[in-house]
Amino acid sequence: MTQRTHMNSTEQYKNQEIEQHLKQRILLLDSAMGTMIQTLKLSEADYRGEKLKNHPMDLKGNNDILSLTQPAIIQKIHEQNLAAGSDFVETNTFNATQIAQADYGTESLTYEINKQSAALAKKACQKYSNASKPRWVIGVLGPTNRTASISPDINRPEIRNVTFEELVNAYTEASLGLIDGGADVLMVETIFDTLNARAALFAVQNVLEQQPSPLPVMISGTIVDASGRTLSGQTLAAFYHSIRHIKPLAIGLNCALGADDLIPYIKELSDICECYVSIHPNAGLPNELGEYDHSPDQMATIMAQMVNRGQINIMGGCCGTTPEHISAMAEIAAGKAVRKLPELKTYCRLSGLEPLTITSEMNFINVGERTNVTGSLKFKRLIKENDLHTALEVAQEQVDNGAQVIDINMDEGLIDSKEMMITFLNLIGSEPSIGRVPI
Repeated sequence: MTQRTHMNSTEQYKNQEIEQHLKQRILLLDSAMGTMIQTLKLSEADYRGEKLKNHPMDLKGNNDILSLTQPAIIQKIHEQNLAAGSDFVETNTFNATQIAQADYGTESLTYEINKQSAALAKKACQKYSNASKPRWVIGVLGPTNRTASISPDINRPEIRNVTFEELVNAYTEASLGLIDGGADVLMVETIFDTLNARAALFAVQNVLEQQPSPLPVMISGTIVDASGRTLSGQTLAAFYHSIRHIKPLAIGLNCALGADDLIPYIKELSDICECYVSIHPNAGLPNELGEYDHSPDQMATIMAQMVNRGQINIMGGCCGTTPEHISAMAEIAAGKAVRKLPELKTYCRLSGLEPLTITSEMNFINVGERTNVTGSLKFKRLIKENDLHTALEVAQEQVDNGAQVIDINMDEGLIDSKEMMITFLNLIGSEPSIGRVPI
């Protein structure tokens, strides 16, 4: 790996001043990098450039590689957003992990992609920054194209196509590249699987502990439909409970839905979130042609509802949005009051697929302890006999009988405790009626 360098004092100062500006005004993210790239109708040769003209696999569609093969295009897109009013620009790294780049045979380039992408965004920000309106680079860590919570085979609910450790390793490398390229913030975004996000945040936390001046972290989840849940099944409050320990600069929502569909969820998040709240939705839902119909003015009008209610601190656009959308948002945000951070009571906040908040008004918490090989002879027998279907029924019965938390223990000398724990938890992950409670 390329030798790493430390941030200089100017970069450290810029990281500290972000929050000062958040206290004064609503800050703007940028528009959708992918949407802007699509308008250029680049060819396979364009994606390859000179650097990868002899690469053995097709590269068209690998937008992240353009930071290496067409850097001028990527920098120009950043500058278009900055000219429209963006305070932050997001690096062109949505799929810049070894896991995602493996589809193109370019996983060996992921550190370089991340570093170069951050450097391009930094160069654009330096061009547009001034004393009254500094601009910052958000280093993007996307969700990857695999999920740690959902089986790829409906007939084998216990298997996964990626492990937590593999995700941590991939996100560690990407984070290092982003930091070395000059990112001012790291953002784990478009989270459809909270376990993937927790792996990313674990990696980020470990990397930032080694930095002379740790960077702020932003987190942005994705509500996939009217159920108000992530793809892996968590409610918004449960998702928030799962990641709030990072103490991020901001938590928000993006992608999947348009701004109008996110209104109730942003209200919920604004009410429970102790940090700043961000939103960068799609320009409506895709039509039959896969295009997005909300014009800049339509989208800004919808966003204005949340602005006027004092529910957001940061806003921008995801799929289908352009610098024109950002310009329209800048107009409706100008001079508006910022969302004030709420003062919330300190409680123990836990989560399965659904949240559990332990308050002083609760008499007791019912913990189901029968899924325990040292506390239940029946459960121990079922595990030793590998009768996991019936063992799951033990867990289900506890939840049905009112357990608010379930305790699982596989510490038994005659079984492979680690592998059995992983398998059993993966099976619970496929049973929402059990996984809704914390474990």
